[in-house]
Amino acid sequence: MSAICRDKLDDSQRDTMVKPLLEKGWTVTSNRDALYKEYIFKNFNQAFGFMTQIALLAEKYDHHPEWFNVYNKVQITLSTHTCNGISELDTTMASFAESISNKN
Repeated sequence: MSAICRDKLDDSQRDTMVKPLLEKGWTVTSNRDALYKEYIFKNFNQAFGFMTQIALLAEKYDHHPEWFNVYNKVQITLSTHTCNGISELDTTMASFAESISNKN
């Protein structure tokens, strides 16, 4: 697994890495530099399965999302604390979440 940058994205990187996520329903939070999205699944099992897959990737990258789950709803916030903003790690995790969200 190649190293993923933990530095805060510059404007050019944001255009390349964040913009496609915004088009898929992700938002940049208003109170801090972080990515946010809410997913709704058919039931708790699907929501928990989704979270489990993300948790496994989070452990590999040592980069853990802030999230909230009630029954079929999962809210995810991604931000890199060491740079106080959005990094490539966050966009990688968000892209992974997108890639598995329809499979659960």
